[in-house]
Amino acid sequence: MKGIVLVGPSWPLRGGIARTTTALADALAARGSLAAFLTPTRQYPRWLYRGSDIDPGACPRIASAERAYAVLEPWTWPALRRRIRTATPRAVVVPYWTYAWAPLLSRVVAWDAAPTVAVVHNPADHDASRLARWAARGVLRCCGGFLCHSRSVEEALAQAFPERPVAVHPLPPDVVERVERAEARRRLGVPDGAVAFLCFGLIRPYKGVDVLLDAFASLPDRCPAVLLLAGEPWHGLAAQITARLGDPRLSGRVVAALRWLPEVEVGSWFSAADVAVLPYRSATGSAVAAQALGQELPILATRVGGLAEVVEEGVNGSLVPPGDAGAMTRAVELLCSDELRAHLAAGARTSARRWTWASYAEVLEGLVEAVAESSFSARPARLVRRAK
Repeated sequence: MKGIVLVGPSWPLRGGIARTTTALADALAARGSLAAFLTPTRQYPRWLYRGSDIDPGACPRIASAERAYAVLEPWTWPALRRRIRTATPRAVVVPYWTYAWAPLLSRVVAWDAAPTVAVVHNPADHDASRLARWAARGVLRCCGGFLCHSRSVEEALAQAFPERPVAVHPLPPDVVERVERAEARRRLGVPDGAVAFLCFGLIRPYKGVDVLLDAFASLPDRCPAVLLLAGEPWHGLAAQITARLGDPRLSGRVVAALRWLPEVEVGSWFSAADVAVLPYRSATGSAVAAQALGQELPILATRVGGLAEVVEEGVNGSLVPPGDAGAMTRAVELLCSDELRAHLAAGARTSARRWTWASYAEVLEGLVEAVAESSFSARPARLVRRAK
């Protein structure tokens, strides 16, 4: 099958959506099903997004990418429309994760050049306002089908849009450049003999970092666990976390970098870690979980959303209730066992082989065919294909 036009972020933009959309484009191109990959010249203005959204190392610059429009500059959109039409697509595929892209995507789905399929990372922004939820629904209701990464999101989409085809495939493992372990731990100042738990990514209220810090503050002195906390705090959390790190019980327990980490630094943090920890209060899924499995790291996570579908208790990680610092403390102590971590690391290695970008692209292609052959407005259809 040939004829998928993919519209979304890529090089030189930073972030998980740029990485995953680029990996998808590469997989579709390898399978001969990519008609065009249309990426933005500019994404967010400074008034909307604090700091820079540029990181040339975040994802590769691939030959199929065409920089064709600016996300919030409507005068550039007619050129995008013309390019989509010249590709004569079987379907247009767009990622959905934030209301900031909603004005552009609402035009893309309205142009009717071909059926639109949404790759739904989040049905609406985390901690979404009423306006953000309205914007998300406005885009998604015009799409002919959805690819998502967890059954929890699938259920939400099926309830909101019961006549649309849906496919499910977890995010495949992400590639992180390895650094020699001893060198990585030396760079970060991880003490000899410590068991390092990595909490990585943007720090937002729903991610439960406050609960994780409570858990580490309660560890007994004999426990060798150290927390590697790396990520940019949002919503005023920087001051709160900085103050929290002044707790004497956390002295020597935390190595922190409260900022955005460019891609050239990411490898050191994953290479220094023994366990990845995701203490989320809520989640649709997590690209960090995929990165961790790709690095053969066991995962300690909360039993929420898509995390509970990727992390298998006693196989590749451990699950605890969300918001329960006591349960998190006990799980950290258990994971300081070398034998248990070795067993779970082997499970992580097996899990990482289960999902690939080739299988992800294949599932998307099947969904595109279902949407193209059966208009949701004319002939209701439902497709659920889960990657095993």
